[in-house]
Amino acid sequence: MGRAYDVLLTVALVVLGILCFCCLIRSIIGPKIADRIVAVNMIGTMTMMMIAILAVKMQEGYLVDVALIYAMISFLAVVVLVKVYMGVFKEKEKKKEESENGR
Repeated sequence: MGRAYDVLLTVALVVLGILCFCCLIRSIIGPKIADRIVAVNMIGTMTMMMIAILAVKMQEGYLVDVALIYAMISFLAVVVLVKVYMGVFKEKEKKKEESENGR
């Protein structure tokens, strides 16, 4: 039974790795900024899942703490990306409004 769990966890890690790569491609070629932000968030979530699976597979408890810290860092990164995107969006709106009023 232990061998079956080991194979299952290994397959899950490989699938998550492939999905992370797909999200990386989406974050690079995404047509909109929102697509890129969601892709970066997905990469962070899947990385946390991969660390948690490694914690179970290797029977190392400290990896769960690493996954929790990574979750906090990933959340903060997404919040900062959204804040920067909103700043850029508001700046474009302001310039567009000024150009329309200047005519």
